[in-house]
Amino acid sequence: MDETTCGQRRVEAARALTAPADVPPVEARIVDGLLIPPPFSYASVLASPRFALASALLHQPGAQPPAFADQVADVLARLRGDYTDENGLDAHAVPGESTDLAVWLLGSSGGESAQLAGALGLPFAANYHVSPTSVLDAVTAYRTAFQPSAVLDQPYVVVSADVVVADTDETARRLAAPYRPWVRSIRSGGGAIPFPCPERAAALPWTDEDRELVADRVDTQFVGSSGTVVERLRVLRDVTAADELLITTISHAHGDRVGSYELLAKEWRD
Repeated sequence: MDETTCGQRRVEAARALTAPADVPPVEARIVDGLLIPPPFSYASVLASPRFALASALLHQPGAQPPAFADQVADVLARLRGDYTDENGLDAHAVPGESTDLAVWLLGSSGGESAQLAGALGLPFAANYHVSPTSVLDAVTAYRTAFQPSAVLDQPYVVVSADVVVADTDETARRLAAPYRPWVRSIRSGGGAIPFPCPERAAALPWTDEDRELVADRVDTQFVGSSGTVVERLRVLRDVTAADELLITTISHAHGDRVGSYELLAKEWRD
């Protein structure tokens, strides 16, 4: 089977898996001040030719990945230094073995990653900045499944957030504006474009359909002055009961990114 045929079949499979279900739409909700937007359908992304191309480049035809739990178990065994295969042959990770590396699992839902992290007693990172709809499901599933281990005696959760901080709310909104066309390009199947400058972003066409396409990501960005953003981040921390927040700042200019982190750090300490 050639790569073109493989790509076409992956597109067909993606369309079948992401076909609209006969269920009522989920509305946005506010949980103790935290926005939980409606779920985003990845049907258009998964069915795009670029997704098929990326899949064909990353996966050999007919290749089947091992079960996720088995992959995690193998990684942990190699770090401990006691890995053996089904024939009893050992293998060692150098460097890595006996280095006391912290192993985290990242999850965007209450599915396998969250449940496995809990069952293994590992720390868990919940993905609010990409999948805000399911962040509460993810942390709940992790804590429900948690079993004490040699690593942790109680659950430990990090929650991610997209943040842009500036001296004023208005300046921060201007610096964050290019995020919209950047996410639009990804979700429309075009892949991540070079992050545009605010002036370039303002000149790009924008429609109601574009707004709907990126609404969950844009509406859950933490954008504003340091006081504005810290107040909202503390809501995220409290609602998810996060032990840490993992902050990502995306802007066109490096200096604006550095400034965003500096302003946020000062306000959070104060």
